[in-house]
Amino acid sequence: MMTEKQSNFITRAIFGILFVVVMVGSFTRPDFMVGLFAIITGLTIWEYTGLVNSIKGVSVNRLISTIAGIYFFLAVAGIELGMVRGFVIFVPYILCVVYLLVAELYLKNENPIHSWAYTMLGQMYITLPLSLINILAFGSGDSEAMAEPNMLLPLSIFILLWTNDTGAYCTGSLFGKHKLFPRISPGKSWEGSIGGGVLSLIVAGLIGYWANNNGEVQSLNIPVWIGLGLVVVVFGTWGDLVESLFKRTIGVKDSGKILPGHGGMLDRFDSSLLAIPAAVVYIYTLSQF
Repeated sequence: MMTEKQSNFITRAIFGILFVVVMVGSFTRPDFMVGLFAIITGLTIWEYTGLVNSIKGVSVNRLISTIAGIYFFLAVAGIELGMVRGFVIFVPYILCVVYLLVAELYLKNENPIHSWAYTMLGQMYITLPLSLINILAFGSGDSEAMAEPNMLLPLSIFILLWTNDTGAYCTGSLFGKHKLFPRISPGKSWEGSIGGGVLSLIVAGLIGYWANNNGEVQSLNIPVWIGLGLVVVVFGTWGDLVESLFKRTIGVKDSGKILPGHGGMLDRFDSSLLAIPAAVVYIYTLSQF
């Protein structure tokens, strides 16, 4: 008969594999990717607003915030795919934001400033970073939408994040002695972070080698891929720490329970919330030279 620990491990492994399969499968077609990440954006904002609404004096409109986030994601996707043009596509989103601000005049909440702050934080911390994955897939720093999507680029961000996490866990478990950030995340060590980072750089180089020898559209050269790996490792680690600080601040261990054995949506995508914007800035900056 299995122990509870063994049962939890099996559950975690099964849902971990399913998660990876769904994520990788979504990058086989642009419409799959856009659809999945629109759902991810909505679920993550819904989870976030539920967490902050548990804070005394905070009241965030979950429904409007979630709808606004999904709309913004789809608007960016539409522009990058060349389906829509012009700033007018963002008018409904702007109206949602204005409504969320003006509504506090009439709701008589205990501390409207806190409600405003947490409302805008959700849009900046979750909606904007996840929406930028469309830039990686369909824009890659160009001023106009790409003629052909580059699905390897956004997929590689997650491959590098998963590699970093796996390498950090294995190396940290074996050699970890010096705490990376004990105040926020006591389980992380410098040894683990370095091990995960080195493994990610190796994988980034291998991805670059494969891409440059298999005719991938607008492929980066190998040194640029390795640089991307470094960016993802550094900002992905910071993203993980930022979410840990957020959870410690509001007093929760996991952000949710939507993924058995893996916590909530924020727990799964925390690293990407800083890694994606950093990757976009990195690639855009290189495209200017």
